[in-house]
Formats: sequence, C-alpha cells, structure tokens
Amino acid sequence: LEKMTDLVAVWEVALSDGVHKIEFEHGTTSGKRVVYVDGKEEIRREWMFKLVGKETFTVGATKTKAAINIDAVSGFAYEYTLEINGKSLKQYIENRLKTTNTWILNLGGTDYRIVLEKDTMDVWCNGQKMETAGEFVEDGTETHFTVADHSCYIKAVSSGKRKEGIIHTLIVDNREIPEAVE
Repeated sequence: LEKMTDLVAVWEVALSDGVHKIEFEHGTTSGKRVVYVDGKEEIRREWMFKLVGKETFTVGATKTKAAINIDAVSGFAYEYTLEINGKSLKQYIENRLKTTNTWILNLGGTDYRIVLEKDTMDVWCNGQKMETAGEFVEDGTETHFTVADHSCYIKAVSSGKRKEGIIHTLIVDNREIPEAVE
C-alpha cells in the first residue's frame, strides 16, 4: 500500500447508514487525484493537466451523491470543499439536523447507532434499514422495531408548538434513550 503523500483533505460525513470517512489526495505536481471512501479507493486519475475542477462520487449504502471541488486560491494554493447532495457540507449538516434524529446506545456490550429519517420515517441501525411496524397510539404514533432481541420504538408526539413540530423519542426496553449530537 503506497503511502498517502498527497493527502490534502479528510472529512467525516454522518449519513443514515453510518459515519463515512472521505479522504482526498491531490498531487499538484503530477496532477494526480484520488478519492477514498472509508479507506476504499473510489476514483483515481493520474496526470490531470487541469489542477482545478470537480470529482463526483457516491457515499454509503444509500449511494448519496458527493463532490469534491478543487479551486485555486492563489498561486499554487488550492482549496478543497466537499458537497453532499449538492449542498456544502455545512448546509448539509444543518439540513440533516432538521430531517433526522440520531441515537447512540450500547446493548449487551455492542454499540448501536440508530437514525430516524423524519421525512420517510425510515429507521436505520448500524448501516441497515430496519423492518418497522407503525402504530397509532392515543397521543401520536409509535414505530416499532427490534435490535439484538431488544424491543424498540420511536414515539412521535406533537410538541403543541408549531415551530418545534413533532418530538421523536427512542424507547428501548421501556427506557428512554437520549438523542446523540453528531
């Protein structure tokens, strides 16, 4: 394995199926561009005569669209920006905070990362989309699923405030799990 000598940028991106590491090598003398996702080479281009531009690829099980923009700042200095689904990483993260909830918990010595996509009500656990059963209850809905023989559900209730909207709470074995901040 050759050493990453031209490594110029590393990003960590939290998607529903997990946190992915994106690494970018840019050889400004050779014109080489290499993109790694979770340590796996996704793109390799040798001898690119144009040192600026864009590399597009996908990330994760959901094949989320990603792009690295290469811009000249001054002389031989370059700036690298990551876009996810056409948004800057910062915009993507801000939007994701509104559209998903994430919980991290430990059951029987194993860590689990559970993500709720509020728009579709899809539930992901450690990179797998879960089989769920929705149920209407007196004060809202419950989305039931199982993780490692543990009974889980996400309770959705109205906050009663229009700005706050719906509050989602993860319950595992009748215990409320605090939401994680990624």
